[in-house]
Amino acid sequence: MKYKLTDEKMEHYGRTLYRIQALKDFGLVKAGDLGGWIQSEANLSQDGSCWVAHDAKVFDDARVLGNARVFDNARVSGDARVFDDAWIYSNAEIKNGYVR
Repeated sequence: MKYKLTDEKMEHYGRTLYRIQALKDFGLVKAGDLGGWIQSEANLSQDGSCWVAHDAKVFDDARVLGNARVFDNARVSGDARVFDDAWIYSNAEIKNGYVR
């Protein structure tokens, strides 16, 4: 496993999101780094170098895979898929579809 859900949680549009924490070094992430917010482990793959950072949020059936990164205040939701080497950042919002 490369990350875990922490006990830190927040409510976002009626969903409970959990802050993540890296368990090992990978890509630009170091063990112990706090990440962004996900609704469940289904939202962020344990494989590759993908990561959710800062105050970014991934929820519903959205998935972040491969080496993709979601950071700053970005939101990924619905059935969106962010994968390969895609970066979603700033105040971007992806609700459905694929980004690579």
